[in-house]
Amino acid sequence: MSQKVLVLGATGAVGGEALKALLARPGVEVTVLSRRKLDLEHPALTQHVVDVLDPTSYKAILPGHQAALCALGVGQPSKMSREEFLRVDRDAVLAFGQACKSAGIPHFSLLSAVGSDAKSSFFYPRTKGQLEDGLRAMSFDSLSLFQPSMILTPTNRYGLMQGITLVVWPWLDTILLGGLKKFRGVKVEDLGSAMAADALEHPLGARTLSWDDFQSLKQL
Repeated sequence: MSQKVLVLGATGAVGGEALKALLARPGVEVTVLSRRKLDLEHPALTQHVVDVLDPTSYKAILPGHQAALCALGVGQPSKMSREEFLRVDRDAVLAFGQACKSAGIPHFSLLSAVGSDAKSSFFYPRTKGQLEDGLRAMSFDSLSLFQPSMILTPTNRYGLMQGITLVVWPWLDTILLGGLKKFRGVKVEDLGSAMAADALEHPLGARTLSWDDFQSLKQL
C-alpha cells in the first residue's frame, strides 16, 4: 500500500527539500498545502492552495494521510513584529497539528530549532518550546521534533549576515564535539531527506532529533 504524506511549508528551503525526497520514494503520495502553488508537476503530487492561518480552509483535505510534515515558519523573524511571528510560527502550526490530530493522522513531524525551551528567557527558543509542548500535549501516536542549529543552504537567501554565517559555520563544526555536536550546521538537503525518511518511518512515541539523528536518517 502507498503511504500518503501531508506537507505544510513546502515553499521554504527545508520543506522543499523534504518534498523532493518524498517524491523520489516509490509508493509515496504527497499532498502539499501552501499559500501559493509550486511550479512542480509530479504524478504522486497533489497541491492545494489554502490559507495556512485558517484550518477551516484545509481540514477537509486531511483525512486518509498517514503522516504530516510541518516546515512552516518565518525565514527572518527580525523582519516582523513578535505578534505576527507568533501567529505564523506558533499558533498556525498548533492549529495545523490539532487539525491533523482530529483527522486521525497518527504521525506528525515538526521543523523546530535547537535550544527550544518554553521556560527560556529568550523569545525565539521560548516560542519554539511552547510550540513543541503544545504538540506533545496532543498525544500523537508518533511525534518527531527536529531541532537543527544552523541550516546551510547552497545560496545566501537573506543578505550579508547569512552570507557570513554560511562561510564561517562549517569551520566551527570541527570544534563542536561531544554534547556540542547538536549545534553543528546541517545541509538543507540532508535535513530535508532526514525529515522525509522520518515521516515514512514514524516510530511510536515522541522524540527529539538533533544533528546525529539527521545524519542517520538521511541514509535511510
